[in-house]
Amino acid sequence: MRRILGIDPGSRVTGYGIIVSDGSRSRHIASGCIRLEGEDFSMRLGEIYRRIAGLVAEFAPEELAIEQVFVARNPSSSLKLGQARGAAICAAVVAGLPVSEYTPRMIKLSVVGTGGADKEQVQHMVRRLLGLQEKLLPDQADALAVAISHAHSSGHWLKRSRVTAGRRP
Repeated sequence: MRRILGIDPGSRVTGYGIIVSDGSRSRHIASGCIRLEGEDFSMRLGEIYRRIAGLVAEFAPEELAIEQVFVARNPSSSLKLGQARGAAICAAVVAGLPVSEYTPRMIKLSVVGTGGADKEQVQHMVRRLLGLQEKLLPDQADALAVAISHAHSSGHWLKRSRVTAGRRP
């Protein structure tokens, strides 16, 4: 069983989800949202780093999986999202964790079976796959979907997207 930390990065809300998985069955360990307040963007990035580092210390995941940046309509939003991802990735790399990246389409395809799934479909399948009864927040469900996608991806996606301590295989 592998312990995986999934991250749905955001500059205001970063979702996280921790699962253990053997690749075909996964179990929920913890999940939630890191809510970032204030207008000082650099302080929010520091808080993402600290909170992800804290999750790594508390739950001892073996791997981190994170959603890749998609090009938004607003270039400023895309840049901020990329920086939030960078803060989370740095926390993992400093702790010695391998980092894998997945596009939103890859995640939806892995979890729902179609790359065009909507948020409600992703939330439903995450709850079903993990046997959860409680309602999940969207960012929380997305982070769990990233972790599940990583657990299911032992083939071609993983080989192409894996980044370990700053180098590509």
